Parts: sequence; structure tokens; C-alpha cells
Amino acid sequence: MSLYARRVTLPAITPLVLQKRVIKVYGEDGTSRALEVPNDMTAQDVCQLLIMKNRYIDDHNWTMFEHLSHLGLERIIEDHELMIDIQSNWDMEEECRFCFRKYFAKYQFFKKPETFFPDSVVSCSNEVHDATTSKDMLKVFLSTSACPEVHSYLYMTEKGKKSWRKVFFVLRRSGLYFSTKSTSKDPRHLQFFTDFHQSEVYMLLSGKKLYGAPTDYGFCLKPNKTGGSKELKLFCADNEESKICWVTAIRLFKHGMQIYQNYLRPQQQSDSSSTCFSPTRSISENSLVAMDFSGHKSRVIENPTEALSIALQEGLLWRRKSSGRISCHWTPTSSQNSSKNIAVHISQPWFHHQLSREEAQKLIFQQGLVDGVFLLRDSQSTHKAFVLSMCHGQKVKHFQIVPVEEDGDQFFTLDNGQTKFTDLIQLVEFYKLNRGTLPCKLKHYCTKITV
Repeated sequence: MSLYARRVTLPAITPLVLQKRVIKVYGEDGTSRALEVPNDMTAQDVCQLLIMKNRYIDDHNWTMFEHLSHLGLERIIEDHELMIDIQSNWDMEEECRFCFRKYFAKYQFFKKPETFFPDSVVSCSNEVHDATTSKDMLKVFLSTSACPEVHSYLYMTEKGKKSWRKVFFVLRRSGLYFSTKSTSKDPRHLQFFTDFHQSEVYMLLSGKKLYGAPTDYGFCLKPNKTGGSKELKLFCADNEESKICWVTAIRLFKHGMQIYQNYLRPQQQSDSSSTCFSPTRSISENSLVAMDFSGHKSRVIENPTEALSIALQEGLLWRRKSSGRISCHWTPTSSQNSSKNIAVHISQPWFHHQLSREEAQKLIFQQGLVDGVFLLRDSQSTHKAFVLSMCHGQKVKHFQIVPVEEDGDQFFTLDNGQTKFTDLIQLVEFYKLNRGTLPCKLKHYCTKITV
């Protein structure tokens, strides 16, 4: 009896980190793109891939979001997080999606920590105060145990109940606590509430409607595992500034030094390599200077008063030239000129037709409370007028743009006629370069978000 050995060729096993899965990413306009990504691809990698595929300018504001429609929640996905790991936590029956859009306040707290962490909400140990300035506070926060402590009143829901009550909370490195006796921080009165090891912080998008929240400034802690609204720990702040402070602090407590490294990475990459993964452009206002080209040689205008005067003259000259180009083709009637001025801005990404004051504020909140974030919309109170809604000092401010007539032509102004423009495009371009009567220059426009 003879025995025969058969050689069997086993299929090659692909390492786990090289396996690929498909994710679907939604843009600002609601359209989606399917991407095949490896298991070790981070949110930052996906951002860079989409920037390259769509030929976007990489200004370091593009961000990935996790959007949970069924719960009315949304959160920033940190640049170092693995996309497949997040998707694996989703239930197939839940309405979950990845969104890709700009968020201007993503790392703004590293640039202006005093704005995000006011003294009334954050307290530091004496060692921290003596050793560092306010600009270095976050570095100490991330790298030592002597970190700042966040404390304020928040509304919270009680487990198993739909009612909300106001409680004094304290955030420390060991976790989140609430006081059982007014604002006392005595260890006897602080009761442990939760830590952040197995959960993420989310924004409430429809807190009043879905959860009966007392304010519009809600956020929550959600476990990483799948689950419904019963597992959520819901909170509400009294204002947007307080909410941002708490959400930012929780992000820092949870991810620590990794977030700071994410913030530094684009700067380190641009310094170490002359070739970029995607097209980049400098967005520093300091790179723009006023120039005088009237003489034989150009010169830099260093006097701010002279620069403003010349800018106003250029604006007037621009308006006259525009009027001249229009009149050389035909002589419009007053009504024709008016309809042209109204229609010219419709296609601009910063203009939002029939947007209410509340909706404008919500849109600016979603894209980041950074100085200079703005949009233009129709005025709901004044016929044929418009409104400039913009952010300054973490608050949304509104400036009415009214039409005025001069020699039979219609112009637009937001400073009672001191500066007039033939259309809204000229107005926006002017205030991007000149602050004028505004609290700051216009910098980032808000786009429509479809979710």
C-alpha cells in the first residue's frame, strides 16, 4: 500500500493593517463620495485625500465629523483617529455618516487660550500661574499633572428621567464631578460622575426638540459602543462660550498631547518639505501690505491712515469704472440697475438666501467661532436690505446693509453712507482688506451645510 502526499498551496494572508474597507463621506452640499481606505488610515489622511481629489486649497481648516442623525449628535473626529475604528462602532440600523467640511475653530484654542478658557470658568494652581504666561497655559495643561480645573453650572438630565436640573460641575484630570452642596469643591461634597476613557464628546444639534433641553447650547458624552439615547449623558450650558469651553476642555483631557501634536504637524511638514501633498496658500494677514504704484518706483505704505485713505479712493474709482462699463453697453433704468445689483451676489458662496437670524447664528456656530467668520443674508425686517452676520470675540454680530440712491444709481452701505458700493461683491472684497466700522476684517465665509 503506497501513500501519496498532496501539496496544498495556502492563500496569502493579507496583514490586517493592509486590508481595505469602503467608507462614504458626505460633503457640505450633501453629495457623497465612496472611498476605499486601509484600516490604518486616519481622519487627517482622509482629509488630505479629499482635498487632493477635489483640488481644494489646504488651509488646515478641513475637518472630518461624525454625524449621528438618529440621535441628533455630531462631533469633531480628531486627526489621529482611525476611520475604520469609528465605523466599526456603528450599528447597521443607525443613521450614521462621515462629513467633510471646514471648521475654523478646530485648533483656535492653541492660538487664543484666554478666549476659550476665561478666568471665571478655569482656575489654575499657583505653580502654573507663577511658571507660565496665559499663552503657555495649554502646554502646561497637556504636559504636567498641575492642569487647569474647569468649573461652572451646567444643566443635566437625571438617569431614567426627562427632567433637567442645574448642577455645579468640576472637571479634573481624574474625571468629571458634581457638587452636592452649591459650588463647594470640598472632597466631601464632590461626587464622581464619569471619566472619558470609553466615551466621546458630541454637540447636540436639536437638543430642545429631541431631548427637551432648556437651552440651545447642549453637548453630551456618548459611549464608544453602539447604543440609544438612554446611554447618553446630556448637558446644557447657559451660552455658547461656556459650551465651547467645556467641549474643548474634554477634548484636551481625553486626547491630551496628541491634539497638540496634530496641531503642530502641518507646520512641521511645511517646514521639513518643499513639496506638498496638496496645493497650499498662505492665509496670513501679515503677508498683505499696502503698496503705492503711482510713482516710477513702487513703495510700501506704512502709515495706516494713508493706507485707509488710498483704499477708500480705490473703492470709489472701482465703483466709477464699474458704472462706466455698465453704461457703455446700455443705459439702465433705475429698476434695471436695482435688479442687477440685487442679482449679482446670488451665486456667491457667502450669500444665503432667506436665512433667518437664528439660522445664521447656528451656521456660524457650526463652522467655528473665530474672528472674521461671516455670511451675508436677506434682511427679514427691512425691504431690499441685507445683513452681514459675522463672528468677533466668540459672539455673532449682525450689521444691516441698506440700499441708497445717488444721482439715480443704487449703492449699498453698512456705515450710513460713508462708504458705498455698487454691489455686495465689492462690499465684501473691501471689508476683507479693510476693517472700516466693523470690529475686524472679514476672513472666512460660511458655506451652506446639508446634513
